[in-house]
Amino acid sequence: MDTLTGTALRRIPAQSYTMGSDRHYAEEGPAHRVEVDEFGIETVPVTNAQYADFVNDTGHVTVAERPLDPADFPGAPAENLQPGSMVFTGTPGPVDLRHLNQWWRWTPGASWRHPDGPGSSVAGRERHPVVHVAYEDAEAYARWAGRTLPTEAQWEAAARGGLDHAEFTWGDHPEPAGGRLANYWHGDFPWRADTGYGTTTAVGSFPPNAYGLHDMAGNVWEWTTDWYGERHAADEHSCCAPKNPRGPEPEGSYDARQPQFRIPRKVIKGGSFLCADSYCRRYRPAARRPHMIDTGMSHIGFRCVSTSP
Repeated sequence: MDTLTGTALRRIPAQSYTMGSDRHYAEEGPAHRVEVDEFGIETVPVTNAQYADFVNDTGHVTVAERPLDPADFPGAPAENLQPGSMVFTGTPGPVDLRHLNQWWRWTPGASWRHPDGPGSSVAGRERHPVVHVAYEDAEAYARWAGRTLPTEAQWEAAARGGLDHAEFTWGDHPEPAGGRLANYWHGDFPWRADTGYGTTTAVGSFPPNAYGLHDMAGNVWEWTTDWYGERHAADEHSCCAPKNPRGPEPEGSYDARQPQFRIPRKVIKGGSFLCADSYCRRYRPAARRPHMIDTGMSHIGFRCVSTSP
């Protein structure tokens, strides 16, 4: 079987490892020991070709392809309630990196079929990761495939490749100058990417980690099943590492800074082609971000796991 189709699984051994980090972003802490049972994980993110097979078989319509409910977005202009998604649009020059609305655009017509908006397609990108998938779109695919989405603890164990405490999927040292270890932003963010960067790449284009898994750093963020908490809910005084830990309840995942949006958030992992060292060094195993479950973007995809033998 072609191990880059995304259908092949690599077995991740049962293990205890240090999850999270106390050396980077606050939401990654506290670093703490956890245990996970053995599981299998797909070697690459789900691709456009695979997602097309799923849609053709089931007739699934993604969230980005459905009209929005005005009640869920009070005050939003009518043009923003059309089917669509958030698309990265590079700026013409340097900008203040505190304002991400300068490079993200709500784009009517954008979806997994049209990743850059109307007029674009996945032709020629069949082996790129599918994007613009909301959580329920990823979950529906996983059910169809007879698998599930990973927990945050499973995903991080797989990304580390057995390298406990390591900064990156490949070890402790940053990518050397001229090296090509992951698809994160190379160049001046968000306006000038080096050749070969600044967009998704075909899965498996970069070296695998020690478990034989590709794209666990960069390319696209990946959904997990855990609800997001601002910090890991670790008991630092416990004598025992929690086994197969899970995140908080959905109510604990709401964004306190946007109380008007009562939309729960899941943890996404792995970083993307938009992670720049100058802005978002989150293409590391410990890195994590929240994302509203009803929203896809042009840098978010997923892969599946299985606990079956």
